[in-house]
Parts: sequence; C-alpha cells; structure tokens
Amino acid sequence: MQYLTFRDLQSKLGNRGRTTIYRDVEAGRLPRPVKIGSRLYWCVDAVDAAIAALAD
Repeated sequence: MQYLTFRDLQSKLGNRGRTTIYRDVEAGRLPRPVKIGSRLYWCVDAVDAAIAALAD
C-alpha cells in the first residue's frame, strides 16, 4: 500500500489549500488520513477512488 504526504496530496489535487482539503475530508469527499508516527498520510488508492467518484 502506498501513501501520500500532505504536500503530495495537495499536488495531486491541483495545489488546493490546507483548509479546503480538510473541509473535503470532513464532508466525506476525501478519505480520512492515517496517522503514522506523528505525521498524517493518505492512502493513494482511497484518494484515487474518491477523485473518480467525484468525477462521475
């Protein structure tokens, strides 16, 4: 399983702002991050599935 850092996620989403990304997470449009150590990561497959679902 591959993970994205916050900066990777921002790039993948067209350099969206931090607040906008966290609003999308709270609204269920993006998956919740996984905490590994002291950092947050997003599963690449889950992010891709969320983007595909929004594109439909």
